[in-house]
Order: sequence, then structure tokens, then C-alpha cells
Amino acid sequence: MDERRLCRSDELAERGRAFVWDVLQYRQPARAFALRFEGRVVAYMNRCAHVPTEMDWQPGEFLDSGRRWIICSVHGATYEPADGRCAGGPCGRGRLTALDVKERDGEVYWYPSRDVQPPPESRP
Repeated sequence: MDERRLCRSDELAERGRAFVWDVLQYRQPARAFALRFEGRVVAYMNRCAHVPTEMDWQPGEFLDSGRRWIICSVHGATYEPADGRCAGGPCGRGRLTALDVKERDGEVYWYPSRDVQPPPESRP
């Protein structure tokens, strides 16, 4: 299975700033993010389920002021960090697109899928 190193584990503080990276989703440029929540690294496409816009309110900042919810800076939709499901606002029954990440030996790795791939310049 193809894996891509994203960052060191210690770069993702609990409920802190996310690691953001470029991807191709359905062959179109997009961005993704990984953050640590309740001790686990989770990763999602940086696309609100309500309107497909990037959500961070500052680079790498996705959590609300209470550090409880992922929040879309554009329309205020909130998402559960653990599974990406809509928790409130205009996202309805939507959910964020989850990406497969694993933490091993002090590093965080992303496993591209058929639909979400690295951009050409980052391929080995």
C-alpha cells in the first residue's frame, strides 16, 4: 500500500493546529488536513459538506474557540472531530470526507485512495 509521510507525531498537539497538505481529489487540486483529537490522529478533506469551500479560519486552524468542534469559517457548520459527522449548522446530515492516516514510530502517514491522490510534483 502506498504511503506518504505527513509530519512528525509531535507536530500535532492535542486539539491544536492541523497539518495541511495538497492533494488531488478526483484529479482536481484540493487540500486536506490532519489533527490530533482525543489522542488519535484524524484526517479529512478541507471541504465543508454544506458548500465545498475550505474551512480553516487561519492557516491550519479548524477547531472552534472551545477546541471541541471542527468549524467551517464560512458558514459556521460544525463537525465532530472523531468521525467528521455534522454536529450542527447548515451541513445537515453531511460529513467530512475522511482520509486514511496512521501513526507509527513517531511519524504520521497518509494512505492515498483511488479518489484522493498526491499531486504530481509530490510523487516519487
